[in-house]
Amino acid sequence: MPEVFVRFNEPIVSRGGVAYYPRVCGRKDDIGRWEAWLEFEPRNGGPVLRSARETVQPNRTDLSYWAGGLTHVYLEGALDRAHAVTHRNGHD
Repeated sequence: MPEVFVRFNEPIVSRGGVAYYPRVCGRKDDIGRWEAWLEFEPRNGGPVLRSARETVQPNRTDLSYWAGGLTHVYLEGALDRAHAVTHRNGHD
C-alpha cells in the first residue's frame, strides 16, 4: 500500500501556468526495496498527475531521507516528467 512521505506546501507552477502541490509517495516493492514517485495535485482541483518511478532505495529510512532533500528545481523537472507520462498514457 503506498504511503505519502512528504507533502510540499509551496506550489510548483507548470509551464501552462497551473499551480500544483507536490507530494512524495512510495511503497515497498516485491523484493523489499522502497520505490517512490511524485504526485502533483492541482491547486484548483482536477486530476492528480503522477510521475514514473523517481527512485529506488534500500529501505524506508533512506527513502524518507531522499524525499526530504528534494529541491524546488527537482520538483519542477518532476512535474514536467509527470505531464509527459500523462500525455504518453493518453490522459489529460
